[in-house]
Amino acid sequence: MALILGIESSCDETAVAVIDGAAATLAARIVAQRIASQDDEHRPYGGVVPEIAARAHAETLAPMVGAVLRDAGLRLDQIDAIAATAGPGLIGGVMVGLVTAKALAMAADKPLLAVNHLEGHALSARLAEPGLAFPYLLLLASGGHCQILEVRGLGQYRRLATTIDDALGEAFDKTAKLLGLGFPGGPAVERLAREGDARAVPLPRPLMGSAEPHFSFAGLKSAVMRARDAGLHRPADIAASFQQAAIDCVIDRTRRAMAAAGPVNALVVAGGVAANAALRGALTALAAEAGLPLVAPPPKLCTDNAAMIGWAGAERFAAGLTDPLDALARPRWPLDPDAEPVRGAGVKA
Repeated sequence: MALILGIESSCDETAVAVIDGAAATLAARIVAQRIASQDDEHRPYGGVVPEIAARAHAETLAPMVGAVLRDAGLRLDQIDAIAATAGPGLIGGVMVGLVTAKALAMAADKPLLAVNHLEGHALSARLAEPGLAFPYLLLLASGGHCQILEVRGLGQYRRLATTIDDALGEAFDKTAKLLGLGFPGGPAVERLAREGDARAVPLPRPLMGSAEPHFSFAGLKSAVMRARDAGLHRPADIAASFQQAAIDCVIDRTRRAMAAAGPVNALVVAGGVAANAALRGALTALAAEAGLPLVAPPPKLCTDNAAMIGWAGAERFAAGLTDPLDALARPRWPLDPDAEPVRGAGVKA
């Protein structure tokens, strides 16, 4: 294991970190990191605008690399390898980060590590919990993805479920927009839900109890819109009822996946929605029901960050897996390319 410079630019967070792959604790593993949010740029539009995001990455990334190296007390030639998100994500932002990593790797004559953003999330639990061993069951819930995967080892993933329409984080963001809560939406819905009654608004639980293993949140989002338009419920009650309905669906689908998976050492939740405290509580109870620990990285490692990319790069580097300088940026990049196709226009591999 080695010192890895990690770069993340797949959506609307510009992030750089230095990771010590040989350190034994989370605090020591993250030598330095910085994250620049683009919330102010995207807030007027109620969501991420890809062109604005790419431009912001281009303006921010190079100075941030220099700042993180100074924070770490390191020169570029002391870094062992350069890791960057190569997909999936908004292709403009992915290209900015990957091209920057290629330039740094070429200039310093260092290996390049083209990291799958989803693998960064999948391995973030091993960054946070040094003793976590493969295999484990992963619920990956973010703005772009909602999947359950059996993580058997580095680069070895078996997809058990995915969304057939909206991702969970996307449903949270759209609910926030419907309720006029602003951007980013997920934390705003969670805050408002604390003031509401989760039983006040009758909302559907799509696919709950179904033999089909996958997720669906589009119908739930539409039901939220109808509840808002009816004018019969407080926004706080709608938020709380939406959050509870979404959690009920997640728990039902995860319980089903646990029955279908092989023996695992833990239930892991990662991705931006993993920062939701109510979801963590429900998953903790589910894991205990199965006699498993719940491993949830700290909230700062659940949202997009460069520490997880640097850590995934460190694991790949230790395994001798480096990439050529012509590695491609990918808008889509499934962790399990052999997974069976799933019905639904909104399927995120």
